[in-house]
Amino acid sequence: MVTHGTFELDGGSWEVDNNIWIVGDDSDVVVFDAAHVAEPIVQAVGGRNVVAVVCTHGHNDHVTVAPELGKALDARCCCIPPTRCCGG
Repeated sequence: MVTHGTFELDGGSWEVDNNIWIVGDDSDVVVFDAAHVAEPIVQAVGGRNVVAVVCTHGHNDHVTVAPELGKALDARCCCIPPTRCCGG
C-alpha cells in the first residue's frame, strides 16, 4: 500500500509517497516502514495478527506512525536504534 506525507531532512521538506509493506499470510503479518498515517495501515492489516512493525531506517517518512501502530495493533516495534524510530 502507499501513504502520502512529508519527508523532512537537513532543513528541507518534501511531499512524498511511501510504500508500506504488509508481508505475511491470512493469519500473521509484519508491517514494514509505517509512514505518515496509521488508519489506512490498520485497515489493510484487517483482523490479522501483527507480529512486528519494522522500520528499515530512521527517516521520518519511514517511521512516523510506528509507535502508534505498535500500540494500536499490540505489536513489537523494531528499528536500529529503537530509541530513534520507535519511541523507546
